[in-house]
Amino acid sequence: MTREAIVIGAGIGGAAAALALRHIGWRATVLERAPVLGEIGAGMSQAPNALRALDALGVGEQARSAGVPTHAAGNLRTPDGRYLQRARPGDVTAMLAFHRADLHRVLLDALPGSWVRTGAEVTGLRQEADRAAVGFGDGELTADLVVAADGIRSTVRRLLWPDAPPPRFLGRTAWLGIAEVTDLPGSITLGPGGYFLIHPLGRGRAYWAYVTTASQPNVRSDQEKTELIRRIGTWHDPIPRLIEATPTEALIRIDIHDLDPLPSYVTGRVALLGDAAHAMSPDRGQGAGQSIEDAVVLATALAGESTVDAALRRYDADRRPRTQTTARGARKDGHRTTSQAAHRAMVTMIRMTPASLWRKGIAPDGNPTWRWRPPLLPDRT
Repeated sequence: MTREAIVIGAGIGGAAAALALRHIGWRATVLERAPVLGEIGAGMSQAPNALRALDALGVGEQARSAGVPTHAAGNLRTPDGRYLQRARPGDVTAMLAFHRADLHRVLLDALPGSWVRTGAEVTGLRQEADRAAVGFGDGELTADLVVAADGIRSTVRRLLWPDAPPPRFLGRTAWLGIAEVTDLPGSITLGPGGYFLIHPLGRGRAYWAYVTTASQPNVRSDQEKTELIRRIGTWHDPIPRLIEATPTEALIRIDIHDLDPLPSYVTGRVALLGDAAHAMSPDRGQGAGQSIEDAVVLATALAGESTVDAALRRYDADRRPRTQTTARGARKDGHRTTSQAAHRAMVTMIRMTPASLWRKGIAPDGNPTWRWRPPLLPDRT
């Protein structure tokens, strides 16, 4: 008998979870509250660990075709344009940059279209001994498993972990944009109190983000582009050019939050996945990548254990330590890179690091997060 799952949320994490379940011979119904499928946000990068997880899902080749190599981690600059570290011509980069929508589409295209229901906002959840039921709109579905991939403000997390703290504001805000500017290799400019990230994207576009401190969330300007240009001042080219080339209506402003750790990602027949479990700041570029890892590990556990309960225990034991460690590290990185007090020491440290050591650190196996390799995911499609 074919096992059935309900996946709540059709973002990158939810789509990856459904695809992983399909690989092991399960059927999934994906409930998405938005009326139309689409990824919010602008750009992102994926590190080797995430690319290996995409390979395990069988969409690595398609993802690499949608992504663009970026040398952002190897091109570190100061606001006057000087390089602290610089990628050499011919250097191989471990990172690929994506428009979020492009990577999302790779995952969705690998799913049966009938699996995804849009306009389906979850309103309730109940559990029995070996089944779980999800209420949405005027209907209800039951399944062997519910995977909650419904984001940092997860309805399921709130229902099942009512005492867990809400998302925590990290004292930082960011402007994001996509500009039609070509031939940029990717870079990070480190200024006092903030940094500016650039990734090249396909089809003659570039993604950029400026991250800086903020005393409180939800502070907005009537002229966000003007406010951003004022803050950037005379930072080096192409930073002003990227901002100017971004349509005002397409400029995105977000406040950065994460979640405090939970004692478990599982209760009964429900498993949290991605941001619903471990939303983290973007400073290690691992948010989406960790959700794709979650999907592979969850499906592998379901395929390898004799019961769903045992599989969920294995999933929790495997994923919680890694993702919570990554989230803590991202929080620390974000504080360091936007701290005016730490700026001078950080720049000095980078300048003094030999280029050979720096390149070793950004190689595909250069750090413990990137070294992760997926378990063997059976293909029972």
